[in-house]
Amino acid sequence: MKKLALHWQILLGMFTGVVFALIMTNFSWGAEFVSDWIKPFGNIFINALKLIAVPLILASLIKGISDLKDISKLSKMGLRTIGIYITTTIIAVSIGLVMVNLINPGGTIEEDTRQELISSYEGDAVGVQANAAKQKEAGPLQALEDLVPSNIFAAASDNGNMLQVIFFAIFFGIGLILIDEKTAKPVKDFFDGFNEVILKLIDLIMLFAPYGVFALLAALVVESPSTDLFAALAMYALTVLIGLALMIGVYILLVWVFTKNKPSFFINGIAPAQLLAFSTSSSAATLPVTMERVEEHMGVHKEVTSFVLPIGATINMDGTSLYQAVAAVFIAQAFGIDLTIGAQLGIIATATLASIGSAAVPGAGMVMLVIVLAQAGIPEAGLALIFAIDRPLDMCRTTVNVTGDAAVSVMVAKSVGMMGPPNVKEWDEEYAKKKR
Repeated sequence: MKKLALHWQILLGMFTGVVFALIMTNFSWGAEFVSDWIKPFGNIFINALKLIAVPLILASLIKGISDLKDISKLSKMGLRTIGIYITTTIIAVSIGLVMVNLINPGGTIEEDTRQELISSYEGDAVGVQANAAKQKEAGPLQALEDLVPSNIFAAASDNGNMLQVIFFAIFFGIGLILIDEKTAKPVKDFFDGFNEVILKLIDLIMLFAPYGVFALLAALVVESPSTDLFAALAMYALTVLIGLALMIGVYILLVWVFTKNKPSFFINGIAPAQLLAFSTSSSAATLPVTMERVEEHMGVHKEVTSFVLPIGATINMDGTSLYQAVAAVFIAQAFGIDLTIGAQLGIIATATLASIGSAAVPGAGMVMLVIVLAQAGIPEAGLALIFAIDRPLDMCRTTVNVTGDAAVSVMVAKSVGMMGPPNVKEWDEEYAKKKR
């Protein structure tokens, strides 16, 4: 297995995990065996990636900003990054609205299936609505207030506070730029070394990736709802998948226009991160691999990857935004509500802003969807209609989120002249040097 490329190892792990789970479902004890003895290894893999998410962001952002040595560079890169992220999000939401209006998946849901889903997932829907209610009740500047942490250690203790960690890292990096270079050098050297250690830990964790995704996919298959529920919502899922596929096509086109590289350059470079994103449903958990692929396999300088990608993992949720647009209109169609052009334009604005506040963890999009539904006047009880297949679609939209992060980093790097040839490193490269 060691001779296979990483993305093929991950793909093989995913495939064998699904096959193994299907075999185990034929035994009365199979599902329990997978949940008790296989799923924990998948959870360990995800926890290992989440473990280094905050240290990675702190180290890479502080290093990346301090390496700029010039506030004007930070301003130039930051404005381009945010501008491109917002643009791609608007494109994603627009694609979602066009597809859901053309396909009209709401008409395929039968009344019996609808009632069964509402009965089965009513408790989950209430839980999501309760969590989102706090955000809806917040004032207009609550998001800005929440951006600044009162305690960096408390913020760093929860991956859901990634924006606060990013704020501190940017603030700290700016401070390093503004003080005397000799005084800043020891601190900068520490974070340079700290960053290298974290990157090496990523390499070690990724050796376990094929086995981790095997466990994750096996658990997902044995815990999935019945096939009848998937069949009833097939058109909705198809609409989302077509929209996500079109969005990936947009990324490939943008990278080709900006860099003049062949589509295969971008696809081959980001493939392992896409597969990992599909397995984990977490942009944050995939961030270490995304950074490694973009930097080493696409030639984007560290200054760009350490700044653009951590921000993208938090605020750039194109796949989630597209899904929110499709889900909102789909629920409206299922309830027989005819949305006006104005209401759908409101969905574009709300989904774009909601994606910025959406945590880079599995299922976070469901919480933000409630806000989109409320803005458009769509019954929030409709959430129960889509709970059955949210997890598989979450895996797909996270893949798009990660692809978007990589595409934007490439475009920003090209625009500021910080993109060179790929420089692939082996996981044991430094160890081999020491042995010699």
